[in-house]
Amino acid sequence: MSSLSVYHVSSPEIPNKVLTHLEDIASTLAEQGVRFDRWQTTAKIQPGASQEEVIAAYQEHIDKLMTERGYLTVDVVSLNSDHPQKAELRARFLDEHHYAEDEVRFFVSGRGLYSLHIGDYVYAMLCEKNDLILVPAGTPHWFDMGEHPHFVAIRLSSNPEGRVVDFTGDDIASRFPRLED
Repeated sequence: MSSLSVYHVSSPEIPNKVLTHLEDIASTLAEQGVRFDRWQTTAKIQPGASQEEVIAAYQEHIDKLMTERGYLTVDVVSLNSDHPQKAELRARFLDEHHYAEDEVRFFVSGRGLYSLHIGDYVYAMLCEKNDLILVPAGTPHWFDMGEHPHFVAIRLSSNPEGRVVDFTGDDIASRFPRLED
């Protein structure tokens, strides 16, 4: 189940609140400029489906968001616990960073934990199947895929050459809970 845990930066061990209802999560994140939504499809996606098949299943949603926000590219990223570089890939995004463009992820399957550092709070958003998160450009955050990653996600971008990660140098991410497998 998707959930949002909100922590004050001074108390990373105890959240101020934990939300599990879509409307509560979406409105709390919207107050911070973050979009959270759920997409549904009637198309059946088989394990091992190609990037094209995954995108086709959600094409209507993708087209709408690309038009609305001016995104130029779409692709699919897939990672599972058999990947030989899973530990390196996980470590790459565990430190606080931001991008000059929006970070958009739609979870086709699996899950991941986005932790957003906004002001004096950390918003830890556990995204699961059918969840869309849109982290605005410049928002400090980190992403944890867990020790045993399993997810397929659609990514939208406004930069055809790829995003450039800008690490903040703050060690805040090391003080907050990780994704438990």
